[in-house]
This record gives sequence, structure tokens and C-alpha cells, in this order.
Amino acid sequence: MATELIINSTFYETRVAVVENGTTAEFYVERHAEQNIAGNIYKGRVIRVLPGMQAAFVDIGLEKAGFLYVSDVCDQMDDIANYFKSRSPAETLDSTMQEEVDPLHHGSMNEKHIEDCIQEGQEVLVQVSKEPLGSKGARITSLISIPGRHLVLMPMVDHIGVSRRIENEKERKRLKDIIINIKPSPCGFIVRTACEGEEKEKIKAEMEFLLKLWKNIQKQGENAPAPSLVYQDLDITLRAVRDLFTQEVDRLIIDSEKEYEKVLNFIDTFSPSLKSSVVLYEGREPIFDAYGIEMEIQRALGKKVWLKSGGYIVIETTEALTSIDVNTGRYVGCRNLEETILKTNLEAVKEIACQLRLRNIGGIIIIDFIDMEKESNREKVFQALTEALKNDKSKTNILRMSELGLIEMTRKRTRESIGRVLREPCFYCDGEGYLKSKLTVCYEILRELQRERKEFFGRSIMVTAHSAIANLLCDEESNNVEKMEEELQARIIIKGDPHLHLEQYEIVPF
Repeated sequence: MATELIINSTFYETRVAVVENGTTAEFYVERHAEQNIAGNIYKGRVIRVLPGMQAAFVDIGLEKAGFLYVSDVCDQMDDIANYFKSRSPAETLDSTMQEEVDPLHHGSMNEKHIEDCIQEGQEVLVQVSKEPLGSKGARITSLISIPGRHLVLMPMVDHIGVSRRIENEKERKRLKDIIINIKPSPCGFIVRTACEGEEKEKIKAEMEFLLKLWKNIQKQGENAPAPSLVYQDLDITLRAVRDLFTQEVDRLIIDSEKEYEKVLNFIDTFSPSLKSSVVLYEGREPIFDAYGIEMEIQRALGKKVWLKSGGYIVIETTEALTSIDVNTGRYVGCRNLEETILKTNLEAVKEIACQLRLRNIGGIIIIDFIDMEKESNREKVFQALTEALKNDKSKTNILRMSELGLIEMTRKRTRESIGRVLREPCFYCDGEGYLKSKLTVCYEILRELQRERKEFFGRSIMVTAHSAIANLLCDEESNNVEKMEEELQARIIIKGDPHLHLEQYEIVPF
């Protein structure tokens, strides 16, 4: 399967897409004004302990307090800290992230209670394990993990794990033996997929780097006030290289020369053999347009997705769950009704698996397939869905099809869905639907200016947009507009029109 990692980097946002066989499978975006906080480590202060929920709220300096569940409280933090303090700098090592194996919960809920672990006013070192989602604050943990390219350091637990994606048992044993022989007790490590086939010397070098990083984090945490940021994870470009650019990826293509050099320097440290697979995109057409990704993103923002046969699926997201409805649409088949329904359902399975990954839909998902009379056909659809979700990195749990033709499943939610990131509640319809966010429309205007740079270069340009968009471009995004003027060597005039739809705009050179 041909896989490419496409990175579109501008001065206002960076977008990353994983393209498998010409189809966009995953999409990530980070706006420089709203940077990702998952993986960041904070020194926080406990502001409320809730025995009834076996959880606590911790002030980590963000708008909303972090949520710390009892199973995420490390009860051996002091012992680990004392261990590292007793080691000389030459003996300590270093750092990076959770993935590919299930989260570790040492000790059951019955063995410890939140009120026995922490108290209000206590200062704690915690890591963001889940971004704030909707109205909820960030999910945090004191079971800190620091990801590198090949290893994940878990300084709070004495455990060794190997990625489930490394399937060769001989290789799994080799890697585990290497870690056992070189790791200092009592910290733990997870061997990541990218580590497959690597030599002991390279693994040891990264281990030492991660342990050294952890010691630096501890020192900074001791001296920092609460609340404060102690360690910030990599930006989205380097996270994509670290977490997604594996041997399974044929090429990494990036359209920014500055970011291209940064990626090469990063790879030079961890995986020099991959440098030949990094390509600087120099085409005239915007990179996401050239690879058909822009169209896929727009398609992923709609409720209805058409299938090649003429059938379609409808995706509706609510506060509690996501429902997916399968319909035959214009497809009438050619033999009998049961065969037509089966073919539509099987085609829908592939599209549903793609849309779950691309849209990053998490939580409870109910799929309403078209009713089938034969049990064997229902089993075929279930098996097809299970197979289609094997490439999904997020953990899924699927129940067999009910007599009503429903499949219930869950998908692990770690970040906001693409719809939540790129859109905001619609004030035209009182929150019943969605519009593109004002920031998204602003950046669409900037991309349109870049796309037609040949026509706009050196000229005066009139941009007419809804008043709210015009105000945003003239105020918070004025620096980006000025940079665009420098890039195009042009004068950009912004005009607001309250009668325009929020998503409408017009760009006219004169």
C-alpha cells in the first residue's frame, strides 16, 4: 500500500495529511495561535478533590482546570524522584510519548482512593493526555510518558512494552531483551513501531537522551511555580515526523523550505536512512490541491457522503454519540434486492472506516446498515468492518450486528474531530448546524491569495467579506495580512459587508 505524508506549512497554520493509495486517510491541523497541548507537562495545584467521582481538578494555568482521575494518579512519584536524584548525570537518560499499546493502570480502583492520594492545595507534576474536548477541560495524568522516535519513556512505572504493530515474535523478544539489559530500574519503556530492526547502540543512545530529558524536566519542575508549563511537546511538523513517518511511509512531502530543513535536521539525529524519502514540494499549485486533499477535507465537513455505486451514508454527531445511516440512494442493483443491499452495505463499510479516521470521530458510534434477511450477509458486513478498521491507530471495540441491522462500536477519542476544529456553531440557525469558523474563512482567503499569486502579484487587491471576517483580518490577523502583502508585493484592502454570508468573500485585483 503506497503511503505518503503531506505537510502544508504556512506562517498561520500547519496541516498534515496521511495519504494511502491516493486517498486521504488522516488529517491534522495546528494553528499557531491555538497550539496543541497534548503531551505538555505542567506543574499544577490541586483545587478540588471529588471522592464521589474518584477524581480531582487541577489548576495547570489553562482556561479550564485539568481533570485527574484516580487511575492516573502515580502513588510512587516520590520514590522515582529520589531515585533520579541519587544518580550521577552520566548514569541518567531521557524521553517521549504514549501510543500503540493500551494505557497502563497500575492498581485497581478498589486498591486506592483519590482522597488518600492527593489533597487540595498540593502541587503535582502532570501531563496532558487528552486535549480539552468541547466544554470539558484537559484530561491529565501524573503517570508521565515522554515519547521519542523509537522509545517511550515511562519514568513512573517499571514496565516494558512492545508495540502491537511489531508482529514478528522473534523481533519482539530481541527488542525486549535489549531494553531489559540496558535500562536502569525502576523506570519503564515502550518500544515503538519505528524501532523494528534498529541496532542496540541506536536504541541505547535514544534511551540516554530520554532519561536526560526527564531529569531536566524534574529540575525545572522543582523550581517552577504552580501553575506553570514545565515541558512543551514538539510542534506538529516534528510530531508528524516522529509519530507518523515510519518505514511504512514511502515519502514525506513538504512545501516549506524552512520546515524542510528542520525535518532533515531532526531525521539526521534519529533516522538518517529516511532522509532520501523527504521531498521539498516546489510545484506552482498548492500542495493540498495537487494531491486532492483540499477536496477531501471539504467532503469530510459534510453530513452526506456519496458512494461510487450511487448509495450514500449520512453522518450525524450529537453530544452523546455519532450515528451513521447507510442508504441505497440511486443504486438499484441488477439482480435481487438482498444482493443490492449487501453490495451497498459492503461498499459503505470501507467508506465508514475511512471517514472515522479522516474526521477523527470518537466515542460511541451507531451504524444503521440497510436491513438484510440472511444471517450470513450480516456476518459478512461485520467481518468487513472489523478488517477495514485494522489500519486505524485509535483503539476500536465493535459489537456484532443486531437484529435491527445496527452495529454498535466505540473509538478512542484523543483529540477534537475535524468538524469541531474547522467549524463553529452556526449563529444563523441558533446552534442547530455548523458554519466554517471565522478563522477558517480568513485562512481560506489567504490561501486563495496564494493560489492566484500570479494574477495578484504586484497589484492592489480588494477583499470583500462579511464584516466579522473583515474585522478579524484587520485586527487579530493583521500581521498575517501584512506578511501576505510582502509575499505578493501587493496592497491588500479589506472591506466588510454585513449583508454577505459569513462564508462568502470576493477577491478582486485592480
